[in-house]
Amino acid sequence: MATPIISGEEWALRVKNTPRKAENFVTAFYEHRIGAICTDARQLRVPFDDHLVHRGDGIFESLTIAEHKVLELDAHVARLERSANKLKITPPLPYPELRQIILDVAKAGNAEHGSIKVLMGRGEGGLGISPKECPLASFYCVAAKGNPPAPSYWEKGITACKSAIPAKQAFLAQIKSTNYLPNVFMAQEAEEHGVNVSISFDDEGFLGEAAIANVGIIDKNNIFVLPHFKRTLPGTTALMAKSIAETYMKTEMRDIREEEIFTAKEFLLFGTGSQCVAITHYEGKPIADGVPMENAKKLQKLIYKRLIEEGTPF
Repeated sequence: MATPIISGEEWALRVKNTPRKAENFVTAFYEHRIGAICTDARQLRVPFDDHLVHRGDGIFESLTIAEHKVLELDAHVARLERSANKLKITPPLPYPELRQIILDVAKAGNAEHGSIKVLMGRGEGGLGISPKECPLASFYCVAAKGNPPAPSYWEKGITACKSAIPAKQAFLAQIKSTNYLPNVFMAQEAEEHGVNVSISFDDEGFLGEAAIANVGIIDKNNIFVLPHFKRTLPGTTALMAKSIAETYMKTEMRDIREEEIFTAKEFLLFGTGSQCVAITHYEGKPIADGVPMENAKKLQKLIYKRLIEEGTPF
């Protein structure tokens, strides 16, 4: 039986009536070509000829919504701009307007807790690889509802293994690119090992990052240590954690070897959603007593407090 050929009108009708899993969580979205916000998740589509889709030629940011506020909004917009500059992508709208769109989408979605995904692509225009095919960059913003982690997440902590996926090359690590295959492999790896996250190392054996979060340690000398952001993405929450920690203890940014993890007082993971959570076991071995310790608990509370205080209401 031949594949049917249908009109544009029939295609649009089928799109409208095709159920989407996104209906369960997407609350609102914006697309630059339309220039408006829609709250019908069935209409959420990205054109295939946008190089964002078929080449991974684009960037993104993931923001958290908590207590009707967008957290670390300006830090994420600033990092979006840095990534765009590195890829030489000119946004379709000025950054102050993009910032306002993020807030407008969050408001239209009206979720007390959830997330915002912002994507900027090379734009539509061809199925090749040259950026010259794309006369105008693309911009999409999607709001989704969701629940914050249960208190037991921080009370229990998480587990980790060493990743077989190496840390990204330096020139790619500083770009929050939509080409996320290494991160996908790391997520699969963690599932296969029965742990929460896998942790990358560079080719010199220095600590990298988790698939979607930064990591650091409280070393045996009670110093808060983050790895250099040479082959990892500079995390907004990790930097906030460092600024908070340095108010009451010594902090450093330096190379960290794997053996230091096993002698550390604490092994910590940082992200906007997780704030600060203890990695209690690594490669099947406990870190210190194998339970969340003082700094993990203290930093989580202080980070969340600052995130909410500095969050942007919508």
